[in-house]
This record gives sequence, structure tokens and C-alpha cells, in this order.
Amino acid sequence: MQLSEVVERYTIKEFEAWEGKWEIIKGIPLAMAPFAFVRHQKIATFIAGELNKNRECNECFAVVESEWYIDKETVVRPDCLFVCTDEKERLTKTPEIIFEIVSPSSAKRDEIVKFDLYENEGVKYYCLVYPDYKKVKIYKNENGFKKVAECYKEEYEFDIICKVSVNFEKVFE
Repeated sequence: MQLSEVVERYTIKEFEAWEGKWEIIKGIPLAMAPFAFVRHQKIATFIAGELNKNRECNECFAVVESEWYIDKETVVRPDCLFVCTDEKERLTKTPEIIFEIVSPSSAKRDEIVKFDLYENEGVKYYCLVYPDYKKVKIYKNENGFKKVAECYKEEYEFDIICKVSVNFEKVFE
């Protein structure tokens, strides 16, 4: 029996009435940690700062912990995302780049569940950040995610519509 067969399924309308920090994937509610540690928030903020500082256009931007409404049963809150859109209220367009900061409590969700979800939704780059190792694994979606880099202190330029880069040495200072 699959988990999806025994867990109640919910919609975005129900999700929006919940208190606390939640994600909902394919109708299945997933509780998020009630708060992020300072190191986690610092890394996400530094990544967003690098993305916003090193972008070539004004239509694209990075945000931290913004909800992405994928469909009527799926809303996720990546740690940091980079999107090219003019949406003002809800993000419904697929982000170009997503960063998830991996912790022991989020590893399976980030490395398996979200990996598959983001790959299937057409996210161009998925970056898994490992703070304990000061390492970032970067995957590019080329008919499926393929690892294209493992960064520690170097700068990485993402090949998207709006050229953008991140200097990971500054992120992990």
C-alpha cells in the first residue's frame, strides 16, 4: 500500500486556511520546520543576494521562502528561487533555478520528493546546498536532471534566459 492511499488528500483552498508552515505535494500535507536556524536563513539570503546582484535583466529576481503554486494540489516553499516573471501576487510560473538547503530533517524530501517534482515541472536548475560541507550540488534539467557541478568556493554561472551567477565563497563566508 502506498502512502498516498492512506493519507488524506487536500487542495490549495484547504491549505491556505492552515496555520503554521506547510507544503502540500499532490494533495499530501507536509509540515515544515517551525523555524529555520540562523545559518539556514543566512545562506538562503546570501544566495538570493548573489542572484539579484549578478543578473543581467530586470524581469528576473530571486526570493527566499516564497510559495510556488504548481497546481490545485501542490504548493511548495523552496528556500530560494530565481524566476523570470511579472507575477505580483502568487508565483505560478516555473522557476528557472531552485535552491534547497539540506538538513538532516529535510534530506529525503529535498533529495527525492522535491528532486522528482522539480524535474517533472521543468525547473532548469536544482541546487542542493549542504551547509555542513560548504558544498552545492547543481543539477541541470536536460530531459531529466543531470549533475553539472559540485561547487565549494567557486563562482557558477547559470545558463538561462537572463544570465546570472553565484559566488559560493561569498555564500559560505
